[in-house]
Amino acid sequence: MWEGLGYYARARNLSKASRLVMRDHRGVLPSDMNEWGKIPGIGRYTAAAIASMAFGADEVALDGNIKRVISRVFKIRIPVNTSIGEKTLLMLASRYLPAGRAGDYNQGLMDIGATICLPKNPDCGICPVKNICEAWKKNLQGRLPVLKRKPKPQTLVKTGAVVKRGRKVLIIQRQSKGLLGGMWEFPSAVVKGNPSVELSSVINSTYKLKVISTKYLDTINHAYTHFKLTEHVFLCTLKKETKLLPGFRWISVGELSNYPMGKVDRWIANKMNSENG
Repeated sequence: MWEGLGYYARARNLSKASRLVMRDHRGVLPSDMNEWGKIPGIGRYTAAAIASMAFGADEVALDGNIKRVISRVFKIRIPVNTSIGEKTLLMLASRYLPAGRAGDYNQGLMDIGATICLPKNPDCGICPVKNICEAWKKNLQGRLPVLKRKPKPQTLVKTGAVVKRGRKVLIIQRQSKGLLGGMWEFPSAVVKGNPSVELSSVINSTYKLKVISTKYLDTINHAYTHFKLTEHVFLCTLKKETKLLPGFRWISVGELSNYPMGKVDRWIANKMNSENG
């Protein structure tokens, strides 16, 4: 049911979190930020946001909007997306937090960042904190916040094998942890050279499958959060029957819709369905 929404770890963490709350908190959501920090999928920001807005705890919820507002108000030159930058902003935001009003304080700063103190072309004329904003006084809004440059996303090239036997195809379930954890896919592997030339060797070394390419299917481009992927997909057959690694399964093409997949493999599955009528 989560397929296509991305961030698949969230679905798994949601399940783990609900079980933990039932086991350790007797089904009552905790009010303490530190207790929220122990729950799967909950980081510092989310823990502080829940504790302050739902339970009135005096905690600063430092999201992207608040970081931008604080960095401009106090003219912070340290990159905000670094450890020292975040500690500096947290210290400043905490210094002015009104006791007993953390929820209003956090939501107010978020709203200013979301509607007025925008990343580009902030509407400073109507900003309620412009008179104390060092960036506004010195016309530095366009230069703040300072961000540490992220590395350019890496591009991976893969070759994929749709191994077919009659009306059945071979799929394998990914490990439960990591990218697309627990989902199903067609065998594929990263290549350094020509995808069609390296197909047999990399599929064999990765899955212990000896395949023969019979047809080029297509090339798929897809962008993930931290890298880009180009996958060249080929229709294949096995050279000979072999003992399959754990996780492999032969299924009919018509059953592919019953198995959760990432976007690349779902595209391949849909193409196989269309070609098989």
